[in-house]
Amino acid sequence: MSIMNRPVIQIRDLCKTYQSGEVTVQAVRGVSLEIQPGEFVAIMGASGSGKSTLMNTLGCLDQPTSGTYLLDGVAVASLGRKQLARLRNQKLGFIFQGFNLLSRTTAQENVELPMFYSHPLIPLKERRTRATQALEKVGLAQRRHHHPSQLSGGQQQRVAIARALAGRPEVLLADEPTGNLDTRTSIEIMGLFQELNTAGITIVMVTHELDIAAYCKRIVVIRDGQIISDQPNGVRRQASQELAALNQAEEKAHLA
Repeated sequence: MSIMNRPVIQIRDLCKTYQSGEVTVQAVRGVSLEIQPGEFVAIMGASGSGKSTLMNTLGCLDQPTSGTYLLDGVAVASLGRKQLARLRNQKLGFIFQGFNLLSRTTAQENVELPMFYSHPLIPLKERRTRATQALEKVGLAQRRHHHPSQLSGGQQQRVAIARALAGRPEVLLADEPTGNLDTRTSIEIMGLFQELNTAGITIVMVTHELDIAAYCKRIVVIRDGQIISDQPNGVRRQASQELAALNQAEEKAHLA
């Protein structure tokens, strides 16, 4: 298989088993999945379905009990701790439901922080340049000196996205990224994800909300640790259209 046609994420017969007292829990059971560069994939499932365990495995935060995982052609299980951390930092960007920003540091400093731990070390000047560029990309360049308490929830999530982008990852892993946001802000964030995906970034997003999954190109549904559906999204939404409709509805309500 040529590099050009190689999946950026490839898992085969993946299993993850936990021991809870005397009970064995099979969180993921024989999952196989391929994600090509440039895809925008939603992973859906109810609480306890195994989607978060699968996401942790994709993010190299957890090791499977059995099966294989290739990240951009590299067998993750064959790597030592330092090699794994290096691969994760080079290939992946993480976005969470909680923004996980440090309250006493500015937006710029929050975005720069993960780059302090990169290997090889990124020089200070380049860290600042990357952080500024990432904040510009999410529309927050003018607020880079603000602290999280001075930003709205949507702006804080944009800072978190900029922090992930500053490492120039090939894949963004987003775990319920709109879970703490209102409808309007969720649409704005999904619009930003669509723009990033159009620019070539692969995005894998865990969500339990059909309205949010509708913005993705492909929807994978998990139940009881197994994939029960994996289909292109036939009802994909454009965030700009959704936002325009929301603005129109609010304007009518205001006039009434």
